[in-house]
Amino acid sequence: MAITAAQINELRKATGAGMLDCKKALEQTEGDFEKAVDFLRTKGLAAAAKKAGRAATEGMVAAFISDDLKIGVLLEINSETDFVAKNEKFQAFVASIGAHILATSPADVDAMLAQPFCAEPSKTVQAYLSESISIIGENLQIRRFAKYDVPGDGQIGAYIHAGGKIGVMVQISSPAVTPANRDALQGFVKDVAMHAAAAAPAFVSRDQVPVDVLDREKEVYRAKAKESGKPDAIIEKIIGGQINKFYADICILEQAFVKDTDKTIQQVATECGKAVGGSVAVTRFERFVLGEGLQKKESDFAAEVAAAAGL
Repeated sequence: MAITAAQINELRKATGAGMLDCKKALEQTEGDFEKAVDFLRTKGLAAAAKKAGRAATEGMVAAFISDDLKIGVLLEINSETDFVAKNEKFQAFVASIGAHILATSPADVDAMLAQPFCAEPSKTVQAYLSESISIIGENLQIRRFAKYDVPGDGQIGAYIHAGGKIGVMVQISSPAVTPANRDALQGFVKDVAMHAAAAAPAFVSRDQVPVDVLDREKEVYRAKAKESGKPDAIIEKIIGGQINKFYADICILEQAFVKDTDKTIQQVATECGKAVGGSVAVTRFERFVLGEGLQKKESDFAAEVAAAAGL
């Protein structure tokens, strides 16, 4: 099949590989994008987890946690420019939407837009959004949110990095929060959230990794081992070692703690449990990177390239 320039450019942006290498990969895989990525990885020409596309980074990620630490919201709202994202009116708008989600528990963004706005029930959230766009002077998008509720013991914490560029919300199970253990538990949750912001885990533990993701990694490692001429008898042992490293890269419990790389997050959780007199475990987390997956207008990209070239 004929390979188009657009396909080659998309693969180049996703992997960082050269144009000719991308063209060859697409030809070898009959234009299948995912297989082409794996082909380049096998040849050592692409990073395993590099994302496709250029992210728009305007707006902010914010977190809102209830006073009893039982309800939490992680929210991303986008604006057109970083200048507006630093504006007090925009930040107040973000805070009001966060408070609304805490109070009303909408199913998703579309459901929320149709709700009466909790601070002014005479208007919908959509109407409030439209008014805010007129006042602030830029298009605003309530892009996504995650909401956690802790029904029993345990708590929620969050960490926001670089003024809203990355946000993480973490839920833990723990003994009941008391004045004696509150600081230790809150410190642990904040440390885990800060760690996740830096280390970008994808899952809590091995049992959460989908089988198809694991099988894909094994095939890549198997192909690499064959490319290097390793004997078939030891290829499976090599794959086993590589998969363990893969787990340590993507599962938060197995990652080296960023504040003390001699310990894993699981070891830190165990130490916290001993300090507070009960089992402590990370049960889930959410990590938002501002603008992740959003595409800038092609004209914006062209202007940036021209500016970089001094044109």
